[in-house]
Amino acid sequence: MSDIDQGIQYMKEGKLEEAAQYFTETIEKNPNDPVHYINFGNLLLHMKDYDRALGFYKKAIELDDQAATAYYGLGNVYFEQDDFNHAKENFQKAINLGLEEADVYFMLGMTFLYDEQFKLSLPYLQRASELNPDDVDVKFQYGLALAQTQQLDQAKETFNKVLHIEEEHSDAHYNLGVIALFDEDVDKALEHFDKALEIQPDHLLAGNGKKQIEKMLEENE
Repeated sequence: MSDIDQGIQYMKEGKLEEAAQYFTETIEKNPNDPVHYINFGNLLLHMKDYDRALGFYKKAIELDDQAATAYYGLGNVYFEQDDFNHAKENFQKAINLGLEEADVYFMLGMTFLYDEQFKLSLPYLQRASELNPDDVDVKFQYGLALAQTQQLDQAKETFNKVLHIEEEHSDAHYNLGVIALFDEDVDKALEHFDKALEIQPDHLLAGNGKKQIEKMLEENE
């Protein structure tokens, strides 16, 4: 196992000090290899040491301005600090340089979503879902973006796909309940809100939705 592989293995095992020591040694041995700086940046990002992570990613880019994963790392640092413009710029750069992975499309989509640019988030979340069709989080966020842009039929289909992967997904049930209300299917909405509360009894939105329906039904008696 190489130093790089061992360092990443330490990270996976949660042995962060050992990982830091390994990456430090590999940089000392190979100071002109951008991969080591990217790996150390990933470790620092995981530790929420954003300033230092930024420095390591930028050093990697100094050594190789085509290092797509370094731009992806930069994007994550900026995203974590709510600097969405710089996050978008770096995620897009990573994609432009050929990083064809679900994670980078997902993060670019999430950046647009957090910045309330819902329509712009859609193609990236859709692509992430295509690249990783069994990822519940990706599919759920894509469903949210569809719902935010009033594409309710597609959102409904997507949330149902989420439930096909993870039957006990309370937020998918809640959102299907909201869509059912838009469709004026009160019984179906109540069914989904009840299911969300069965899975997660403290689901405030589902609880509020159920109360609103019950109040409405009482008033109509």
